[in-house]
Amino acid sequence: MKLDSSNMENVFYTPAETTEQTLFNDNIKPDRTDEDLLFQVMMELGIALSDKIEKTTLAGKTVWNVGEGYLMACFEPNVNEDTITAIAKQQPQYFVMADRSLASDNVAENFEQLFEEYSPTTIRKIL
Repeated sequence: MKLDSSNMENVFYTPAETTEQTLFNDNIKPDRTDEDLLFQVMMELGIALSDKIEKTTLAGKTVWNVGEGYLMACFEPNVNEDTITAIAKQQPQYFVMADRSLASDNVAENFEQLFEEYSPTTIRKIL
């Protein structure tokens, strides 16, 4: 492991400086991998980097499972309601995904409702 700069573009940390032109830009640096994002989230949540990390497939998408369901994360493109439902049914303590991963605005709108139905106590975060 080596420490690098943040995975997030400056707009993530300075939203007040966002303009109409940059509002819909991806807030994750283009050269960052799913593993980079996962380790950043683990550090932000205080999860030991030595915790068990498994890569699983739910509804056709790769999902990271850390600490046997403590944290679940998905950074793949085109995540739909089926994937979110499958993750919510696992009832993780935390769930994290990238904004760019959402398949559509409709999926974004249903995201919270699906977790409220299947796992209301999960703490959810979209990068």
